[in-house]
Amino acid sequence: MVCYVLVTSCVSLVSRSEQYKHRFVETGPQLLHTALTDMDLPVGRHPVTALCIALCCLWGGESMPDPKHREALMEMEASMQTGGQLVMSDKEKVLNARFLQMKQAEVMRPDFPPAMHFFKARELIKESPLFSLLRKAPKGAALHVHDLSMTAVEWLVKNVTYRPDLYMCSSDTQSLRFIFCSQIPQPLARCSPWVLLEKLRNATVNVTELDDRIMRSMTVFTDQDPETLYPTQDVVWERFEEAFMALRGLVNFAPVFRDYYYQGLREFYADNVMYLELRAVLPEVYELDGSTHDITWSLKTYQEVTRSFTADHPGFFGARVIFSFHRHVNSTVMARVVEEAMKLKRDFPDFVAGFDLMGREDQGRPLWYFRHELSMPSDRGLLLPFYFHAGETNLEGSDVDQNLLDALLFNTSRIGHGFALLRHPVAKELSRKRGVAVEICPISNQVTKLVDDLRNHPGAVLMAEDHPLVISSDDPAMFGSSGLSYDFYEALVGFGGLRSNLRTLKSLAINSIRYSSLPAAQQEKALAMWQKQWDKFISENT
Repeated sequence: MVCYVLVTSCVSLVSRSEQYKHRFVETGPQLLHTALTDMDLPVGRHPVTALCIALCCLWGGESMPDPKHREALMEMEASMQTGGQLVMSDKEKVLNARFLQMKQAEVMRPDFPPAMHFFKARELIKESPLFSLLRKAPKGAALHVHDLSMTAVEWLVKNVTYRPDLYMCSSDTQSLRFIFCSQIPQPLARCSPWVLLEKLRNATVNVTELDDRIMRSMTVFTDQDPETLYPTQDVVWERFEEAFMALRGLVNFAPVFRDYYYQGLREFYADNVMYLELRAVLPEVYELDGSTHDITWSLKTYQEVTRSFTADHPGFFGARVIFSFHRHVNSTVMARVVEEAMKLKRDFPDFVAGFDLMGREDQGRPLWYFRHELSMPSDRGLLLPFYFHAGETNLEGSDVDQNLLDALLFNTSRIGHGFALLRHPVAKELSRKRGVAVEICPISNQVTKLVDDLRNHPGAVLMAEDHPLVISSDDPAMFGSSGLSYDFYEALVGFGGLRSNLRTLKSLAINSIRYSSLPAAQQEKALAMWQKQWDKFISENT
């Protein structure tokens, strides 16, 4: 009966593919490819159409389907997933066999990491042979990373909080605040009196305990049960904001600002990431005497540090900045910010990739609220690419839930998170046709309680359909993560199950460069550099 209904619903397609029906039994997938090509339907981009045609061609009324037909359908589905069209070399096939053996071991373990909260799974993932292999793999680009959470908090505690002239206070919510100052700072509202951290450490018996407290203030990662500590989205987002407040006083100090970014690049490079697009607020950076630098100084500093790091590390391709601002502001402020973004894009055309709004979507203003301000660049005939966060919500049908459609109306270059995309078939098809990639951040979506078991993440469907997508890490330092390898593990093992393979990994890395903001010529140059790294990775692991 199911086959009958499917066949009936596809009768119009059958009439156009009748000439192929009698040959399908012998040629299988090759025939389907020919049929779809002749009907101007791109293979791998219309899985429902492909399945209808296949069922129609296969339908013959037998009581038992032919095993060859079943195998043909399975091969078609496999070819439609991310990386399904790539052809592997002999060496890649050898490594792929090992890769799949490792995955089999991961999927069959009783304590399956993607099914549990990352804070509990992190140590299990670290011990995984598959994770060790993923760390060695050249992963291309990280396209969704925020400035204040790219560098390990351990580095901050050991290398920044031991610098002189650093003061600390504790807020009425027991969160910490920091500031570098040549004398005792002015009192801060809702905070205890400032204390010189060097003096506090000298008077503290257990310095390790103090350092641990400082470290906890700058991350949401916890050794406690995360489901108990963060029972709701509101609680975890509140903790996020507190941690960012603690980080700002440290990172926005001019000498630390440089060192922090350089160290962040070093950590991504160590994880075999060759290019980065950083969501940066571009804050007013301060000096020891309290004077501040403007937004242009911050951007120039990012550019100078990027050049320095690239010169020191020949395998690193570079970085660009996506200027980002909080979505909680009003229209007047946003107009001023968009003006600034247009100026920055004009003055730094090769370093500023574009503009984005950040912050929790569920409590921020939707994109449509800023429709006049966001239309300013196009109204003036100016180029300001958008890279909007959209669909990082499970509030179906709300104003916020329309951000996906609005982002596409504003011609966003990529979609940040896109967790709600499966609930928006029009947005999903538009993003596919336009080649607007979804920046999927598995661990972030789990920590913010959009999904518990990563096997149920919408990314699993998008990968099965080879939807334009990339994998990124969002706020790795906040999660006790680093680079991209943890998120790649969650995507390949959690989303991909037993089906994803080395071709999937390779395709995701290529996607990260193809969907970057780099101009076409630079993309080709980056891909050539990545290919050399990939070939070396294959040779060293076969």
